[in-house]
Amino acid sequence: MRETARHRMRRHAEVNATIAHPVDRVFPYLVDPLRWHEFAPACVFRRQIGDQPPRIGTRWMATDRIGPFRFHFIDELAELEPNRRVVWRSSAPWNSRVEYICNPSGESTEIEARYEGDISGHLRLLTGWLPPGVVRWVLAQDFRRLDQRLEREATAASRWRRGYEPALALDDGFAAMAADRADDMTSS
Repeated sequence: MRETARHRMRRHAEVNATIAHPVDRVFPYLVDPLRWHEFAPACVFRRQIGDQPPRIGTRWMATDRIGPFRFHFIDELAELEPNRRVVWRSSAPWNSRVEYICNPSGESTEIEARYEGDISGHLRLLTGWLPPGVVRWVLAQDFRRLDQRLEREATAASRWRRGYEPALALDDGFAAMAADRADDMTSS
């Protein structure tokens, strides 16, 4: 037992973030490991184990990249309150519990994120020397990127709505955007 304790490093971090989008747009990203790479660059691979719909107890094969190194582990959906709260557990080397609590605030979402774990193996050499403030800053950047991702989606949807002309709808259900009319013009 003492041998194991020497090779682990207890870490705890809390991050509070405001995302300028409603909970029903934010929460799907926090509950779906297949979307994490879109805002958390360390998440390079996730694949669900089994073919059942995700629910509490569902597990994912996972790979994170920290610097040039890749770490393989298992993520498990531990607790879920849809559009409110999700808890993830990760196996070694993270040995962690991550909780996201989402609270609506007008058209925005306040997120409380709690990370705690006993980092083990070589990962502790890469992350153990980081001061707690730096760890919080690194984790907060994921929420900044999530906010940017959601803003890009909202902007694209808005552009589509502004450019859509029902008169240009095609019979097969696809819609041509106003910009597509440029194909019909001849250049001089």
